[in-house]
Amino acid sequence: MTNIYQLFPRVFGNKSVHNVYNGTIESNGCGKFKDINENAINALKELGITHIWLTGVLRHAKLTDYSHFEIPTSHPAVVKGRAGSPYAITDYYDVDPDLAIDVPNRLIEFEQLIQRIHSAGLKVIIDFVPNHLAREYKSIAKPAGVLDFGENDLTWMYFNPDNNFYYLPGQSFIPPQRSEAIYHSEKTYTEQPAKVTGNDCFTATPGINDWFETIKLNYGIDFGNAMEQYFDPIPDTWHKMLHILKYWAGKGVDGFRSDMAEMVPVAFWRWVIAELKGQFNDILMIAEIYQAGLYHDFINAGFDYLYDKVGLYNRLTDVTLHGHSAESISSCWKMTENFNEKMLRFMENHDEIRLSSQYFLKDPGKALPAIAVSALMHNCAFMVYNGQENGENAEGATGFSGDDGRTSIFDYCHMPQHQRWMNNAAFDGGRLLLEQKLLREKYRKLLRIRIELPALREGKFYDLMWANPWYTEFDPRYVFAFLRFTQSQVLLVVVNFNSSENRKIRVKIPIDAIQNTHIESDRQGHWSAVNLMKSEEVIPFLVDELPTVGIHISIGPLQTGVYELSQEE
Repeated sequence: MTNIYQLFPRVFGNKSVHNVYNGTIESNGCGKFKDINENAINALKELGITHIWLTGVLRHAKLTDYSHFEIPTSHPAVVKGRAGSPYAITDYYDVDPDLAIDVPNRLIEFEQLIQRIHSAGLKVIIDFVPNHLAREYKSIAKPAGVLDFGENDLTWMYFNPDNNFYYLPGQSFIPPQRSEAIYHSEKTYTEQPAKVTGNDCFTATPGINDWFETIKLNYGIDFGNAMEQYFDPIPDTWHKMLHILKYWAGKGVDGFRSDMAEMVPVAFWRWVIAELKGQFNDILMIAEIYQAGLYHDFINAGFDYLYDKVGLYNRLTDVTLHGHSAESISSCWKMTENFNEKMLRFMENHDEIRLSSQYFLKDPGKALPAIAVSALMHNCAFMVYNGQENGENAEGATGFSGDDGRTSIFDYCHMPQHQRWMNNAAFDGGRLLLEQKLLREKYRKLLRIRIELPALREGKFYDLMWANPWYTEFDPRYVFAFLRFTQSQVLLVVVNFNSSENRKIRVKIPIDAIQNTHIESDRQGHWSAVNLMKSEEVIPFLVDELPTVGIHISIGPLQTGVYELSQEE
């Protein structure tokens, strides 16, 4: 069972309480690798986390000047925010100097962090950004014999299978104009010929909403010639990317979250994952993907998990925010029926609006039913974004990202609610408010039972919604119910999405569901449903009445019941 904690070091360990708009690292502060100390790691382990995704680790374009450490500076015209986008990589073999106490030893500090996480029995995931890199990419940390991207490109050709970039011959790149002084420079940014921008923007003048700070990488597809593919011989970009993956796996990284994986040809993924796992067979590969029609291909290519954004995340947003019926959730797992265990489920990450934001649910408690469904439905991966478990709400604008309900990945900022749990560097929740403590404990219970209960860790799933329609003593508009079971344990999960009212219901369990469990062979005697989320709640029932009478349950607003069905001794 995989419980992932997405941890953005820049904000996770930041103790500063200052929030100057477009502030510098000196004014607003910045978390460091060393801030992710043993206290923090052990607290995440106790929360139920198994994997930590360290986001924004690789060196990327920024406005902070590290030239006195012989680190190339970035031209402000092609940077987003003072701290810069962590997905505009300037060196695939280097780590972000912002995150180091001693900049020249930044890689050592990162390796020490990996060791701390491994010593606690947890695993490390980092970003792999294969589709694009920063416009001013220049590696100063690459191993001997490695050539930079574009170093041998034939720049007068729009496309060549062994070019790393796509070019617009005869055109000069013109970045979008911005009014803020921090993006101005006496020196004009020059790029001749212009390279194609990362979001498949084939113009020398991308707009402000394009990924103008990045360059699209060439994997052997000729976009100008009916998408013709040149995969044999293996393109140079493929070899370069394999080397990067093996480099970090060799440093002890246990997995990669592959940024915008769907923008890179699936043929590359089949090749590179096979090559990588041939040497590092336990490496974990996660695809950020938003096209459901590609799911089968990407699973067959070797990915362990795929983002479940366009399916379950979007549907749960409809249910919690827009009042859609709970029974509509069933359609999501049916669309991924043959590979539900390959999905990575979440209700927050750095791209999505924070649940507690004024632009989403405002009250983090209103998200708990969606969290429960995401976490408990299948033996898939589940992810929490740093601060989510403490009700972080991303209030106010910090710079480039504006006030959009997201914790900025572009600016130097902090997470005030998270800092209450951080409690300087104790990571003991010493300054959490009572409602935050209760919220965190609910996350802990859900995450812990995922890894501790056999029926959730490795059991099968049975959707009970078809057997409990609206005209029975059930409320499918607000209530979602399902079974998780092994041959030795049966759990009934009931979730109430209603935010103000109890639901008194009867949950019927059909005969075919009973026949798939040990209940079938032990039908006699007294049985009870014990709520593992509230142990004092014990509900008696008769096995023979499960298909017709069911189990009588009263479930409170926004509550989740996880009932273990067992025979009384």
